[in-house]
Parts: sequence; structure tokens; C-alpha cells
Amino acid sequence: MNIGDVSARTGLPAKTIRYYEEIDLIKPLRDDNGYRRFRDQDVHKLNFLGRARALGFTIEDCRTLLALYEDETRASADVKRVARDHLAQIKAKIGDLNAMRDTLSHLIDACAGDDRPDCPILKDLGGKG
Repeated sequence: MNIGDVSARTGLPAKTIRYYEEIDLIKPLRDDNGYRRFRDQDVHKLNFLGRARALGFTIEDCRTLLALYEDETRASADVKRVARDHLAQIKAKIGDLNAMRDTLSHLIDACAGDDRPDCPILKDLGGKG
């Protein structure tokens, strides 16, 4: 399979597939003419990576998860640890986003939004809040 076929099957842009090869997440075969030749296992890995990235796992987490996936002697506890750590990061981001929402909502409510120049939003952003 060529990169266009793989891109269509995985939904990943060719540029992303080339990047994953560049950083050694996948290793397609090369024909005599230098063209990449993807096997079914490469497509499977790319689908795996696409799903993991859609869940927000970092490239390094993906590298770890792929290694665990390929290791038939792995402990599921190792996989769970990676997923648990990632979930903790997601929860922290959600907490940060909730705090941002609350602050911005408060500032919007405090602003009269009329023709006067006084605006608590600008005061806060300027450090005068």
C-alpha cells in the first residue's frame, strides 16, 4: 500500500504519517525506488496512534503505549498507569478551564457594556483589577 492509500484508510494526513515515520513510531518498508510500502500492521499502528492522539495522549505516551501493545508479556498495570496519568492531566486542564470560565464570567458580569470607557475586563487584563 502507498501513503495515499494508507492516508485514506486511517484518516491521517500523509504529512502526519511521514512525521510518525521520521520519529520512528512506524517503520514502513521501502521499495527499490525508495517509495514507502505499508503493510497491514503499519495501518493498524497508525489507527492505534490516531485514536491515542485523538484522546490527547502525547507522542511519548503513544510511544510507550505502542511498546506495551507490542509486548505480549506486558503488565496491564503499566498500561493503566499511563492512562491514569493522562486522565489526571485532563482533569487538571478541566480545572484550569473552569477557573478561567468563572473569572471571565465574573468580569463580563462586572462590565456595564455601555458607552462609558470604564471596563473591569480591561482593568483586570492590565493588572489593575
